[in-house]
Amino acid sequence: MVDTTDSTEARQMLTRLRDKMLVLKEHLDLDGKREQIEILERQTLSPDFWNDQGEAKKVQRQLGQLQDLVGVWEKNFGEIEDAEMLLDMAKEEGDEETCQEVVSGLDDLNNRVDLVELECMFSGEHDTNNAILTIHAGAGGTEAQDWVSILTRMYLRWGELKGFSTDILDLLPGDEAGTKSVTILLKGKYAYGYLRSEVGIHRLVRISPFDASGRRHTSFASVMVMPELDDDVDVEINDKDIRIDTYRASGAGGQHVNKTDSAIRITHFPTGIVVQCQNERSQHRNKDMAMKMLVAQLYEREQEEKLKSQENLQGDKKEIAWGSQIRSYVLQPYRLIKDHRTNTEEGNVDAVLDGRLDPFIKAYLLWQP
Repeated sequence: MVDTTDSTEARQMLTRLRDKMLVLKEHLDLDGKREQIEILERQTLSPDFWNDQGEAKKVQRQLGQLQDLVGVWEKNFGEIEDAEMLLDMAKEEGDEETCQEVVSGLDDLNNRVDLVELECMFSGEHDTNNAILTIHAGAGGTEAQDWVSILTRMYLRWGELKGFSTDILDLLPGDEAGTKSVTILLKGKYAYGYLRSEVGIHRLVRISPFDASGRRHTSFASVMVMPELDDDVDVEINDKDIRIDTYRASGAGGQHVNKTDSAIRITHFPTGIVVQCQNERSQHRNKDMAMKMLVAQLYEREQEEKLKSQENLQGDKKEIAWGSQIRSYVLQPYRLIKDHRTNTEEGNVDAVLDGRLDPFIKAYLLWQP
């Protein structure tokens, strides 16, 4: 005998999941994307497709992203339909075992649909790329530098929970404790899509462990996130515009830090941008990664300038909030983390600092224009 309560609740959840996926289908214009896939596939079959290798790679990347998007939606919608069919059959035949099998799999299906919904919000050109994340301490000395260490652990834990690989490319230790600045490479699908929500100033309020009087302190750290760009992204860098210095790695920049003069610092004179990498085993690899970091920063700067220009042309006086305070982490006198853009709040401070960032990231993706 099938438990009617379980089967009714399961049917209601499946209906909600189906409705959510159908809304997502319309939002994403999946029919239009299928047409785009057909057009791009025809382009790849053209005899002169590889004449322009840069354009060919761009088409292949776009085709792959569209195919992934449509494929993920179809796979999960198909699983919802299969579950509905199994549930109906079990109810008709009085098959309690099959009914419970469907019910027990609903939480996992619901989580996967939530993930599809989240990842389908990634519409940026480089959202699927790896991410280069840099954290700098603000004013406040040791307290601010300790805050950078806390944020570093938070993002490393978030990457671990996502199944991403993480490498600390460069780390400048604090004078007494903590970290003055750190650069992390997070490798995984949609790493940049997720982490671009973190760009801005992060504020910490707590009783400082470095203050013998037990006073409350406010500390700031800035977070910058850039995509690790593909080799075919064209950013012009003239040799005369940069200086490349070597130095001895000094910080805890990953398990493979060399104590030889293999660390690389590149200074870009026109912009004043300075990047450095000390994590790789060889000077050559450190130089390659530092150049990637420079290209990413110059590309982001170029995109920001374009955006400012467009807003000026449109008469939009809204400030681009690259450097504004985006989130407060209050540990004293109460415990609360609040995102000032989306008004998302979380009272479980320890969970967030242990990498549970997805509620804030999802809220940002829903909020962004």
